[in-house]
Amino acid sequence: MNAEPSGIRMSLIVLYTERVQKCVRFYQALGLDFTAERHGTGPEHFAAVLADDSVFEIYPPRDGQTTGPLRLGLALAPSQNRTLIAAGTRTLTDPDGRTVQILAPEPEAR
Repeated sequence: MNAEPSGIRMSLIVLYTERVQKCVRFYQALGLDFTAERHGTGPEHFAAVLADDSVFEIYPPRDGQTTGPLRLGLALAPSQNRTLIAAGTRTLTDPDGRTVQILAPEPEAR
């Protein structure tokens, strides 16, 4: 991709799922640190702040609301999930079948 940056950045990603706890555990295993939240009378959901200050949230669906086909790309720091990095894993599937592409730099040689 050779396009010039637009100055716009992602600030929020919300996944709606009937498998909230499974998805939370999946993304925690990748290094996300979730906090349970509830705004007013809304449902309890889980939020994690990413390195660029964007927010990644997992919500239960309302009236059949789900996040349909979606491909996510997450860049992990070398200190995060060394098992994935060492195994060379680059593509995972979350509990709802979404493709999660991992960009993980090779650990520095010691």
